[in-house]
Amino acid sequence: MTTLLSTPKAWPRILLERADAPDPTDLDAAVKAGAFEGLRSVVRELGPTGVIATIAASGLRGRGGAGFPTAEKWRTAATTEAARRYVVANGYGADPAVRTDRELLARDPFRVIEGLAIAAHAIGASEAFIAVRAEDVDLVRRLETAIGAATDAGFLGFDVFDSGFDVAVTVRPVQGAYLLGEETILLKSLEGKRGQPEQRPPHPAQRGLHGMPTVVQNIQTLASIPWIIRHGAERFAAVGAAGCPGTVLVQVRGPERDGIAEVPLGTPLRDIVALGGSPERGRALKAVLVGGPSGGILPPGQLDTPYTFDALRSVGAHVGSGSVIAVDDRTCIVDLARILTRYCADESCGKTIPCRIGTRRLSEIGDRIAAGTTGPTDLDRMTDLSADIVASALCDHERLATLPFTSGMRYFSDELEAHIARSSCPAGVCHPIAVAVGAPH
Repeated sequence: MTTLLSTPKAWPRILLERADAPDPTDLDAAVKAGAFEGLRSVVRELGPTGVIATIAASGLRGRGGAGFPTAEKWRTAATTEAARRYVVANGYGADPAVRTDRELLARDPFRVIEGLAIAAHAIGASEAFIAVRAEDVDLVRRLETAIGAATDAGFLGFDVFDSGFDVAVTVRPVQGAYLLGEETILLKSLEGKRGQPEQRPPHPAQRGLHGMPTVVQNIQTLASIPWIIRHGAERFAAVGAAGCPGTVLVQVRGPERDGIAEVPLGTPLRDIVALGGSPERGRALKAVLVGGPSGGILPPGQLDTPYTFDALRSVGAHVGSGSVIAVDDRTCIVDLARILTRYCADESCGKTIPCRIGTRRLSEIGDRIAAGTTGPTDLDRMTDLSADIVASALCDHERLATLPFTSGMRYFSDELEAHIARSSCPAGVCHPIAVAVGAPH
C-alpha cells in the first residue's frame, strides 16, 4: 500500500477515518466503528428527498476534478423520468502515477459501498457499479469480498434494513486508458463500446448508462457521504473552505517523502508541498505541478493559493487527479511541459481534430523549443493552437491538455526565452542547437 503521510493534528480525518483497520474486509469491526449507520438513517428516516437536502446543505462538491455540486447531480437524476436509474463509482484512477482512489477503496471498502448505496437510494436506483482497473486483481477481490459480506448482513440486496429499498452493487473491472477518468467515456466502456466522449448536454444524470439517468461519482465523493449523514451537514460545511468544504486526498511527491495525505480543501499549496519535505541542501524549489499530466506548472510565488477547485483554476492549474509534485532547480520547465503534452497527445481518443492533431502539433512545438530549432512563429502558433483546442473541446482531457505549456509560458517565460533566443537551457537538461544567423552554407 502507498504510505499515508503525517498531517497536522488540526486537519480532520473524514475519508481516512477507518484507514488503519487491520482487516478492511472485517464487517463486524467496520460496523462497530460506525459503518452503515448513515445508510440505516437514510432508508428509515431521511428518505430520498431528505438525504438530497442534507447533501445540498453540506456543500459537498464532486471530487473528480470538476467540483460539480453533488446534490444538484442527484436531484437531476432523481427528477428525470425513466424506467431505471444507475449509480456508478469511478474508481478507475486514470492517472497512472496516483493511487488516492484505489488506496481508499483498498483501506476502507465499506465506506465507499455505503456511500454508493445512499446515492442509489437518493435517486431511486436499484443497481450500482464500482468501476476499477481490471489489472488490479487484488482490489477487485477485496471489493467483491466486502460486497458479499455487506449483502449477507442485509446492508445491500433486497429489502435493506426492512425498508423496502433494494440495491445490488457490482464490481465492474474495466480496461482502457487515461480518458476513462471522464464520465461519458467510462459509461461507454461499461457498455462495451469504444471509449470516446459524448456531447453534453444531455448530461449522464439525464441520459447515461443504457440511456438511463446515471449518477457518476468519484470514490472520494461517495466516501464523504456516510460521514455527512452521521455527523451532520453543518459540521461538514465547517471543514475546509467556504463554498468548497470537506477534505480531499492528495498524492504528494516531494524531495524527501512521497505519499497520500488527507487535506482540508482551502489549505494553501505551501502547506501541502511541505508534507513532501524540503529541497536538498544547495537546491531551491522551482515549481509545483498540480493536477497530474494535464496539470498546471506553478512557481513558488503561487504557493499561497488555496487548494480549491476555483482558486487553482484561476492560477492556471486544477485539482485533477489530486497530484502535487514539487521539483527543484534541476528541472527544465520546457522539458517537463513537452513530456506532459506528449503524454496527453498520446492519450487522446482521436474523436475531435483539435485534440487528435492539435495536441500533437503542440507537443512538436515543444520538441523544437527544447532542441533549439524553433521557427519564428512557433510561440504565436502555440498560443493560438492552445486557444483553439480549448475553445473546441469536447471533454476535459482536451480542454486541460494545453495547461502544461500555457502555465509554463505564463510563469516561466524567461526559461522559454533562453531556449529560443540564446539556445541555452538554464537547468542544463536540454541541449539546444546554437544556430548562427546569416552564417555561410
